[in-house]
Amino acid sequence: QVQLVESGGGLVQAGGSLRLSCAASGRTFSTDSMAWFRQAPGKEREFVAFISGSGGRTFYADSVKGRFTISRDNAKNTVYLQMNSLKPEDTALFYCAYRKGPFFALDTQQYDNWGQGTQVTVSS
Repeated sequence: QVQLVESGGGLVQAGGSLRLSCAASGRTFSTDSMAWFRQAPGKEREFVAFISGSGGRTFYADSVKGRFTISRDNAKNTVYLQMNSLKPEDTALFYCAYRKGPFFALDTQQYDNWGQGTQVTVSS
């Protein structure tokens, strides 16, 4: 079982930046994949970004491409999401997710463990 704890959310003005962190424990981290999802009020949880175990492969939702960057530090068992040029429509609860193995997945059901979420609010 993998435990995930997110941090770094907050309130920021449009155009600002935030960096989210997700600390993982409970399993060897470096061979498995991680992702960020988000869920706005009244909407379904949606994919934001994915990173493979080595960090060599990343994928992004079109809505965040060029603004968000996912990265990981396997020595610290931590994955990050750097968010720049934030927009009010980025307001959501952001979740970290763990997926055993190296393969990319968009579907929430293909992720094995989730954190509790961290709130990001972008004011206009």
